[in-house]
Amino acid sequence: MVPAEPVALVAFVTVPDEQTAVKLAEALLQQRAAACVQILPAGRSMYRWKGKIESASESTLLIKTAASRFAELEQLIRRLHPYEVPEVIGIPIAEASAPYLHWILDESQ
Repeated sequence: MVPAEPVALVAFVTVPDEQTAVKLAEALLQQRAAACVQILPAGRSMYRWKGKIESASESTLLIKTAASRFAELEQLIRRLHPYEVPEVIGIPIAEASAPYLHWILDESQ
């Protein structure tokens, strides 16, 4: 069972292509800002940008990290990401098996 205050989270980041996804994943893992990064295959994103409806193919990164590392993770992504405003969303992990939670914390701190 996870403590009341979230200590780990899953961050979502979208990227324009697999090359960018791999580059970000490797940087996050090398800096220990993440324990694990899953790269999901490209899907279609539709969104409003500067007053227009846009559509693009994007891959999604699911990043498991310690909540205490989110600010560093966000800074690293913003520095390496090609988008003017990259999506960086952190969702606290409310429930997790203890061994998995400890692994995330051990590998991202």
